[in-house]
Amino acid sequence: MKCPKCKEPETRVIDSRVIEDGYSIRRRRECSKCGYRFTTYEKLELDLVIVKKDGRREPYNREKLLAGIRKACHKRPISEDNIKKFINELELDLIQKGENEIPASYLGEKVMEALKKWDKVAYIRFASVYKDFKDVEEFLDSIRELSYGKSEGENHFSP
Repeated sequence: MKCPKCKEPETRVIDSRVIEDGYSIRRRRECSKCGYRFTTYEKLELDLVIVKKDGRREPYNREKLLAGIRKACHKRPISEDNIKKFINELELDLIQKGENEIPASYLGEKVMEALKKWDKVAYIRFASVYKDFKDVEEFLDSIRELSYGKSEGENHFSP
């Protein structure tokens, strides 16, 4: 790896540490020429394609998934560490599935399962985008289902 300061191609690793529960490696490096020290990270790259419900395909993007979960969890009592740990576990699950193409619905359902356990408000935020509610009644049905643990369509009361 080139030194970011002097562009020397020869650098050496002076320290390596496993981070994120073993899914990444943090390396401290030192330039052989100028002595500048810097940090690099090594992460597993997933070569997966996500199949959208309209049939479009796009490469798996960890940052896009992370951003969606962060939006749902904004100002909620869910730590960044919990979110990253969940994504690491989800990526491991995707690898173990052994498939190159993953339906977006699979990712969405896994995220909703986790959010439902963590925080109901975060769950509803994510579900409102993921399920693309057509009207207020669909939104209220989802809240009722979450609140009362009943399947969709069962109405306990009128709003």
